[in-house]
Amino acid sequence: MPESVDRLPLDADQVAALTAVTSRGGLVIFPAETVYGIATDPDDGEAVRRMAALKQRDPAKPSSVLFWSVDDALAVLEGAPESVLRAVSRLLPGPVGLIVPNPKRRFAPACGDDPSSLGIRVPLLGGGVGDGPEGQRLSASPIVQTSANLANGPDPTTLAAVPAAVRAGADLVLDAGERPGVPSTIVDLRGITDATPDGWRIVREGPVTVAAVAAALVTD
Repeated sequence: MPESVDRLPLDADQVAALTAVTSRGGLVIFPAETVYGIATDPDDGEAVRRMAALKQRDPAKPSSVLFWSVDDALAVLEGAPESVLRAVSRLLPGPVGLIVPNPKRRFAPACGDDPSSLGIRVPLLGGGVGDGPEGQRLSASPIVQTSANLANGPDPTTLAAVPAAVRAGADLVLDAGERPGVPSTIVDLRGITDATPDGWRIVREGPVTVAAVAAALVTD
């Protein structure tokens, strides 16, 4: 049976192996929270273009950057409104992707044709690793990730479902069995300002419901 949708099934050693490859510009296929993904270095334009070409994907289309702690994600967003930073802290970690302002124009290769915006994630990990009540903080490089499929093809929930050409183009492959296949919730926080703390919108509802997002973001 698939593991819980809200956990990324990697231990600290697997995260270290993944980020060692991606930090050199390599491509890694790995089991994400919901489906199998492919990842590389979000600051390496050539690697991001290689990832897009492997998937036959428009390189101008943005991809999310995954951080291994909420603190690391917040540090990248220095200069964003305090209300946005509070929202990020309340929604992450978990099966949520956030679209946030990118005042420092960080990770431009991952941003597609809009470097003023950035997609971010912080997963929950199993085995006491990562953010969470009992999680030990990881120190690892962020990754840019997208589904390990061909553009517009089905999202693979098993490694066997990853297209052979995509698997062949990866420098490392990690397998953790079947994934749940439920797309994560996507929340756009770019409309939030200190004057309009309710300026968020749901782009896609997934495991975290609209009501749960609203409850997390209720103003004090």
